[in-house]
Amino acid sequence: MRLSTRNQLDGTVLSVTRGEAMAVVLVRLTGGDQITSSITRDAADDLGLAEGTPVTVLIKSTEVALGVD
Repeated sequence: MRLSTRNQLDGTVLSVTRGEAMAVVLVRLTGGDQITSSITRDAADDLGLAEGTPVTVLIKSTEVALGVD
């Protein structure tokens, strides 16, 4: 599949925590960093996400905010 999203990061699912409506997916990226994605539980089920599943993290955002103390 070809996508217009420029920020594509390869990784592996470390865990999937399913709630009633949402799922929190923890992914270890190729370089060792971790990123969390909150998606619907239905989407997690449809994708068959489980520990060890290889995934591509797609980041599409109109804003990136930073904060410091």
